[in-house]
Amino acid sequence: MNLRDKLLSEMKEAMKSGDADRLSVIRMVRATIKNKEIEKGKDYLLNEEEIVQVLATAVKQRKESITLFQEGDRPDLVEKEQKEVMILESYLPPALSDTELAKLVSEAIATSGAQNIKQMGEVMKILLPEVTGRADGKKVSDLVRSVLGS
Repeated sequence: MNLRDKLLSEMKEAMKSGDADRLSVIRMVRATIKNKEIEKGKDYLLNEEEIVQVLATAVKQRKESITLFQEGDRPDLVEKEQKEVMILESYLPPALSDTELAKLVSEAIATSGAQNIKQMGEVMKILLPEVTGRADGKKVSDLVRSVLGS
């Protein structure tokens, strides 16, 4: 079952079970996906990778909101956002361990032939499609920067 079908079936389940939190998050994600498709043009459907990118972006936005709400002393909103993150992450592929990420970075550097930090863009171009939704982009870029900088 692809991600689009999974979101639809779980939305139906959430409706039947009365799980309002899950239902609202799934509806929001489906609306975001639909808006992206409309932006791309008539009859365009996002592929799995693009849907994962939408989910990863939504998770990142929620995590940033959590930080801001914590600074603003809003525990009620922090809790709401944390629930949404958990729901969204359930649709993402499993996260990469530090070891797996380091291995992918090494492979991408070898493939690109990058020698210094100025060639970081070439490495990231190879690496990002493999890690999208599975690792934080900042963490990936910091790791690439540290390997190329040494």
